[in-house]
Amino acid sequence: MRKTELLIPAGSLDVLKTAVIFGADAVYLGGEAFGLRAKAKNFTNDEIREGIAFAHERGVKVYITANILAHNDDLPGVERYFEELRDIRPDALIISDPGVFAIAKRVLPDMELHISTQANNTNYGTYQFWYEQGAKRVVSARELSLKEIREIREHVPEDMEIESFIHGAMCISYSGRCLLSNYFTGRDANQGACTHPCRWKYSVVEETRPGEYLPVYENERGTFIFNSKDLCMIEHIPEMIEAGIDSFKIEGRMKTALYVATVARTYRKAIDDYLEDPQKYYANMEWYKEEIGKCTYREFTTGFYFGKPDSNTQIYDNNTYVKNYVYLGTVEENDGRGFAKIEQKNKFSVGETIEIMKPDGRNVMTEVRGIYTEEGVSQESAPHPKQILYVDLGEKADPFDILRKKEES
Repeated sequence: MRKTELLIPAGSLDVLKTAVIFGADAVYLGGEAFGLRAKAKNFTNDEIREGIAFAHERGVKVYITANILAHNDDLPGVERYFEELRDIRPDALIISDPGVFAIAKRVLPDMELHISTQANNTNYGTYQFWYEQGAKRVVSARELSLKEIREIREHVPEDMEIESFIHGAMCISYSGRCLLSNYFTGRDANQGACTHPCRWKYSVVEETRPGEYLPVYENERGTFIFNSKDLCMIEHIPEMIEAGIDSFKIEGRMKTALYVATVARTYRKAIDDYLEDPQKYYANMEWYKEEIGKCTYREFTTGFYFGKPDSNTQIYDNNTYVKNYVYLGTVEENDGRGFAKIEQKNKFSVGETIEIMKPDGRNVMTEVRGIYTEEGVSQESAPHPKQILYVDLGEKADPFDILRKKEES
């Protein structure tokens, strides 16, 4: 059996640390340029160094995205950036553009190179091509079925790795190569500036009747004809492993620490349970499904893995997330008095019941006994985001524990 890697996204240094603590085997992140998430916080070079050091101390790898489809003006900057990465030493680069790939091979000859899903990797001939160019891993196109991935595994060298998405947002366009954002706003998704127009409200107008919106929508808010459900394969880990996939990739470099912690912890336990004993995996299935439903999502689908999606894969009547829990903050330290120090993310109050989410799988219910500012001033609630607070929980909360509360219905 091939070793199974759990690959988690990180949009900031704090989220990277959360991903590592909550079960990632590897994390992927973007620097300040040449990745495909311009709206994410992304990492300075100093933050990348700190993140790599933190991850490597715990046996976790770090991959850096450089997967834009480059234009002429990008290439000199790509070369300078790769020269900077020579000293930073991530574990791999994720690339989609052949020109960028050639620069990486020349500037970083010893660097492990992975081919992004943006390169539309849909057949074993493509995998073999990239292997011959020196790529270690290829990320499968989202449009592939598990049957097709199994066929690819049978036709590529044993030491070539296959990475496939196991959870997260699905793109309406082919392997993420979307032109809607560029058309509507001038911001190119393939340059990292996507405005996510697939989530917008649409109606249909007949050419000879401008301004007359035809009644094709599902409700009074319009039709969200491009809005896909989110991928979730928590119930199909055996099939993913059997297909010969080496790395299970979670989508979401713009997600919160709560999302990353929830998804990483759940898939970590599911993978480990299955590898220990398949019966344990099946016995714990309801726990996995309950936990994965506690993060923000847009209903779930299995994508293309079991055949082409049908109308049930889309969400036509809204563009809203399901949000069952609210992220309150990540514990930075325990001050010795039993108070948890956090940077507050959302409002909570004294007397509320909240949950301490621990990396080992436990969820500790507790009541907020007190909230104090850095100056020791007591307050009844925490309404101001990013305020540094000390919270008396009546339970020991360790660094990197996540505080969350159930969303009020």
